[in-house]
Amino acid sequence: MKLVLHTHPAFLGLTSQDHFARSLAEAFRQRGHTVEVRRPEACVRRWVTGGSLSKWAGYIDQYLLFPRQMRAAMRHDPPSTLYVFCDQALGPWVPLAAHRPHVVHCHDLLALRSALGEIPENQTTLTGRLYQRYIRRGFQQARHFISISQHTREDLHRHGGVDPVTSEVVYNGLNHPYRPLSRDVVRQRLLRAGLPADAPRCVLHVGGGQWYKNSVGVVLLYARYVHIAQRAGETPLPLWMVSPPPDAALRAALSRVPTAGSVRFFSGLDNDTLEALYSHAELLLFPSRAEGFGWPIAEALACGCPVITTDAAPMTEVGGEEAVYLPRLASTDDASLWAQQGAQVLVAVLKRSHAEREKRSAMGCAWAQRFAADAAIDAYLSIYRRVLALESSAGASA
Repeated sequence: MKLVLHTHPAFLGLTSQDHFARSLAEAFRQRGHTVEVRRPEACVRRWVTGGSLSKWAGYIDQYLLFPRQMRAAMRHDPPSTLYVFCDQALGPWVPLAAHRPHVVHCHDLLALRSALGEIPENQTTLTGRLYQRYIRRGFQQARHFISISQHTREDLHRHGGVDPVTSEVVYNGLNHPYRPLSRDVVRQRLLRAGLPADAPRCVLHVGGGQWYKNSVGVVLLYARYVHIAQRAGETPLPLWMVSPPPDAALRAALSRVPTAGSVRFFSGLDNDTLEALYSHAELLLFPSRAEGFGWPIAEALACGCPVITTDAAPMTEVGGEEAVYLPRLASTDDASLWAQQGAQVLVAVLKRSHAEREKRSAMGCAWAQRFAADAAIDAYLSIYRRVLALESSAGASA
C-alpha cells in the first residue's frame, strides 16, 4: 500500500503524537509498505518567537500554507493512496482528502467535550470553543475512523457528530516491551538514571500534571494512607510521582502529608527506567478523572505491578478485571471523604498475601498481552486494506 501519514507539526512539541506517527511509519515500512509522512513546517512561525503571536503564526503555517502544500502533493499521488490522519485534531485538513481513500485515528475527545461544557473541571475559553468547533467541522467529513478505545468511539459518535461508513476500535500497542524485572536489574537501571536504587519500595504515580491526571487527589489520598499507617504503628511507603514539579494547588496538598510520609517528583524518564519503576513499586496509583487511553495502566500490569485506577471508561477497558477501582473524583465531591475511602483501598491492596500478589501479577501480565504493539499494527493494516477495498468499490459504482 501507498500510505501518506498526516501528523502535527514538530514545532508544537506534541511528543506522544510525534511518537505515534513515527511508530506507525517505521512499522508499516518494515512490513513492505510505501510510507510518506507529511506535516506543516515552521515557515511563518520561525520568524516569530514567544507569546501569542507565535501561536497565531503557527496557525498560519498549519491552516493557510499547509493546505496548499497538501493539495500540490496529492496531485502526484496514485489514486490508490490511503491518507491516514494520525489524530482527529487534524480535522481541518480532512476535507482536502475527503474525496480520496482516508482513515482518521481518534485518540480522545477531551478537548471537544470540554469545549461543549461536558467537563466542569476543565473550562474552555471562547477561542478554544471556536477552535474545537473548527476541528470537528473538519473531521465530520471523514468516512472512516479508528478509535483507541470503545469510550473514545462512543465520544466520537456522541459529541463528534460523525456519520461514518466504518468506525473501528483498536487498542493502543505498548511502545516498549514492558515486563517484570529482577531486583538486580531494577537496581542497576535506577542507579543509571540517578534515582535512589536502595530506597524502600514505593507507591507510584505516573502522570503529566494535566488537569485530568488528578495529581492533587493522588497526594490527598496518600496523606490519608500515611495517617492510617501511623495509627497502625507501621512505616508508610514513600510516594514517587513521575510528574512535573508541583504547582500551587499541588503544593497546598503536599502540606497536608504528615512528616512520616515522603513524596518525591521525577520527570524526563525513559522507558527502561519506567519499566524499572513499575517493577520496583508496590502498586500504581492512577485515579485519573479522564483519559484517552491510560498508558500507565497497561504498562504497570505488563510489569506485574498492581493498579488502582478510576472506575470509569476507558480506565476500566484497559484495566479489565486485573485493576482495582475507585470512584471518579468529581469537582463537586468531598475530596477528603474520597481520599479516605481511597486510602483504605490502597491499604487493602498492600496487605495482600505473597501468594495472592504472585497470582495477580501473573494475571496482569497475561492481560497486558492484548496491548502488544504488533497486534495493533496488524489491526491497523487490516482496516486500511478494508477501507481501500470499500473506497475502490464505491468509486467503481459511482
